[in-house]
Amino acid sequence: MPRAVYVLALGIFAMVTSEFVVAGLMPQIAAGLDVSIPQVGYLITAFAVAMAVGGPVLTVFVMRLRPKTALIGLFALFLAGNVLAAVAPNYPAMLVARLVTGTASQAFFGVAVSVCAVLVRPEVRGRATSVVLNGLMLGTLLGLPLATFVGDAYGWRTAFWAISGLTVPAALCTLAWVPRLARVAAGPLRTELGVFRRPRLWLVLSTSLLVIGATFSAFSFLNPILTRVTGFDPAAVPVLLVAYGAATVVGNVVVGRLADRHALAVLVGGLSLNLAFLTGFALFAQLGVVAVVCAVGIGLVGVTMNPALVVRVQRAGNVGPLVNTIHGSFITGGIIVSSAVGGLVIDAFGLRAPLWLGAGLALLGLLTLVPDLARRRAAPELRQRQVVA
Repeated sequence: MPRAVYVLALGIFAMVTSEFVVAGLMPQIAAGLDVSIPQVGYLITAFAVAMAVGGPVLTVFVMRLRPKTALIGLFALFLAGNVLAAVAPNYPAMLVARLVTGTASQAFFGVAVSVCAVLVRPEVRGRATSVVLNGLMLGTLLGLPLATFVGDAYGWRTAFWAISGLTVPAALCTLAWVPRLARVAAGPLRTELGVFRRPRLWLVLSTSLLVIGATFSAFSFLNPILTRVTGFDPAAVPVLLVAYGAATVVGNVVVGRLADRHALAVLVGGLSLNLAFLTGFALFAQLGVVAVVCAVGIGLVGVTMNPALVVRVQRAGNVGPLVNTIHGSFITGGIIVSSAVGGLVIDAFGLRAPLWLGAGLALLGLLTLVPDLARRRAAPELRQRQVVA
């Protein structure tokens, strides 16, 4: 595996840590900016919307640059956003900072995955993608707790300074070890946009939205479910979240090993297991052991499907940064939809409702795989007929 692949993972680690840090420091940021907790919550929403909408727009502008130049430019923009967050004198400045960092993060993800795809042989792209995406998993497992600890101990602004400090070495490593590559884009913007005329690509993208949506229907509300329904002490939740994060790291590695040759089978198996875990969690959330097994199981087969999802999207579209960035937007869309709808169903039906929502999204995700499964079943029969003819 080229060293540059691990360098790309370091960049994604920094960006994921920045994405989640507001959630870990909501009370401190609210007090520091003299705003309410819901207003701080809007900063999380703004970051996600910037990723989903601003990321692809920014990618259109940087995809004509050499990939290494694009990555360094995105690091600079991301760093500027975090520095602005660290010194933000008021809420509007903080909102601008989150919009800037969200846009830069999504564009970086798209370019990084595209660079990863051209650095390695096609038959190991899934494995290489899993290495890059380990930055995402480790950001959840290590980056968020560390940033929260720093913010608690030294003030929330220090957490953003720490992320800024992590961004600089990540950018320097990229400058030193990511090779100079030709532009990844296949041609003019019209050509890049042309792949989105393929109906199958939209179906494949919808699978990604549903896989991540199903997972975050549970993850977004894990804390209140475990404390108010299962009955765990709030002090035990961080330990359970670490177990969840560790499961995502393990699952990501396993899926990365299988994604290149068995992407469709991995997704069928992962969604089926996720459906089972979400349903079991919804039915038996009051039982501690079952709740923990199901929560960790969702971590094992949820976001860990990303390498297989990336391989499938690249095969349906291309390895260009625009396709990968828009894929990231669909993933972010899954988070936005599940979190927003999850909040609504909690108000209507209680804390178990997001788990049932996740189970429904997982079932829909399985249905989006049916055309590919039918196509795969029909292929041997077609070849056999051709041989007979």
